[in-house]
Amino acid sequence: MKVQRVSLWLLSAMLILCSVYTRSLRRCPISVDMRHLEESFQEIKRAIQTKDNFQNVTILSTLGALQNTKPLDVCCVTKNLLAFYVDRVFKDHQESDPQILRKISSIANSFLYMQKTLQQCQVQRQCRCSQEATNATKIIHDNYDQLEVPSAAVKSLGELNVFLAWIGKNHQETSAA
Repeated sequence: MKVQRVSLWLLSAMLILCSVYTRSLRRCPISVDMRHLEESFQEIKRAIQTKDNFQNVTILSTLGALQNTKPLDVCCVTKNLLAFYVDRVFKDHQESDPQILRKISSIANSFLYMQKTLQQCQVQRQCRCSQEATNATKIIHDNYDQLEVPSAAVKSLGELNVFLAWIGKNHQETSAA
């Protein structure tokens, strides 16, 4: 009887520790005003999406890669997609309208801030990348590379709402945890 209680207690303690460890690995808080980001996107959405010549193509692979992200991979996928937007999409997009350019710059600055936050998590080893997370972001890069650079940048900017919604959802879960 005592052996069963000890075993049950050890199992419970192990589950609790694993749960805490899992949360700490997947939860790197991103403190950014998501509403401001979404509003900035809404202000440029129509202008960007009217430039999209490939309505039947998606870069973010119809959200499959994002929706199927395991909790432990949220930090990694977020970090990789922020880098994708900062290093490729924002740099590749050529915009002549100064108002749209300002909104895109504002979004890019917010992404840089989020990247900095996630880099701190990575330094603390709270943001590891599994092979699945790496593959998910590789699919997005591959989709981007299949189009000419200007078209790919426009398409990715037009799909920014998908990524913002995903960040918002995962950020809300972070706040609730």
